[in-house]
Amino acid sequence: MPVTEMRAATSSPAPSWALQESKGRLCLALKGTWNIQTQNGINFPQDSFASVASIADKTVTVDVTGLQNWDVSLIAFLWDVKKAACQASLTLDEQTLPDSAQRLLALLPDKPAEVTPHQEHHEGFLSRVGGKCLNNLNEIGTMATLTMDVFRGAMQAFRGKSAMRLKDLLVDVWNAGPSALLIVSIVNFLVGAILAFVGLIELRKFAAEIYVTNLVGIASAREISAIMTAIIMAGRTGGAYAARISTMLGNEEIDALQVTGIPVSGYILLPSILSLVIMMPLLYLYGTMVSIFGGFVVAMGMMDISPIGYWLATFDGVEISQFVFGFIKSLFFAAFIALAACRVGLKAGRSAADVGIAATRAVVIGIVGIIALDAVFAVIANAVGI
Repeated sequence: MPVTEMRAATSSPAPSWALQESKGRLCLALKGTWNIQTQNGINFPQDSFASVASIADKTVTVDVTGLQNWDVSLIAFLWDVKKAACQASLTLDEQTLPDSAQRLLALLPDKPAEVTPHQEHHEGFLSRVGGKCLNNLNEIGTMATLTMDVFRGAMQAFRGKSAMRLKDLLVDVWNAGPSALLIVSIVNFLVGAILAFVGLIELRKFAAEIYVTNLVGIASAREISAIMTAIIMAGRTGGAYAARISTMLGNEEIDALQVTGIPVSGYILLPSILSLVIMMPLLYLYGTMVSIFGGFVVAMGMMDISPIGYWLATFDGVEISQFVFGFIKSLFFAAFIALAACRVGLKAGRSAADVGIAATRAVVIGIVGIIALDAVFAVIANAVGI
């Protein structure tokens, strides 16, 4: 006799199902056409087996003699039947179903996966400190490996055996050098002018205005020009390197190079790093002269001294060792900026937002690293008496 029956209010042949019990066995009879258009409103309640859970045979058979056309809507209905049967400790016999329906239904589990609640894991203080230390040590090792790869690539480039293309090197040299002359000129000129203005105001109190030439010359050659030029390049070129490499990472260009066996350090990183190492010392020397010229322009308006006298006093008061010291610092600044920017780009994510994050991080790391390196050089200079 019929236990439960549901019929859709659609045109014939309408889909319908009936759950029948006969001789201690359950049978699910399916009739009509089951598709997206005709199956609207038909579902299988999860408690349909509650009233017949005490039968002896725990198998639910399916009668498809009245079933006509069907699509995935039938599979969705049968999955509801299967979950309800599993909940009532019954088994759905799928042998009478069409072969394609059996294969589709076999892909679905008997019951939905249980969602486990998220458990917050609170690490202890020592665990967090240890994790940070291990991450930092791993990053130091990665940077050392990257530095050695680039160094080996540079040695191979001098022997003409590098994977680097000359065209890429020339493009990066242009972007890192001549393209940056305007901003380097403006910043260093203004810094030199500010140094001269502040120095003249203070030195005038002691009738020692002539020593402003030494102040501007030594400060520019030893510290200011190297630092300001490096900060400019960290914000301009370092951020561009990180953004470019992170974009290539997101576009899977880095993955393509690795798959084809082309070394990323030689093909992508080496031209960028070499170009900045080559151009930074030249920009430093140029920036130093512009900075001294900025001090000269201010001094000519505030001091009673001839132009020739100002330049003679400047070169007499500034030793060549100050220029050598600043030149060496600029080399280390350039290498640090380029390596840090490339590393940040390589470890960035693959989304569009990660490109901006990588550029910002490269600029911040570059500026902080420049100040830290300058402090180290100050200690070294004091130790060797420069």
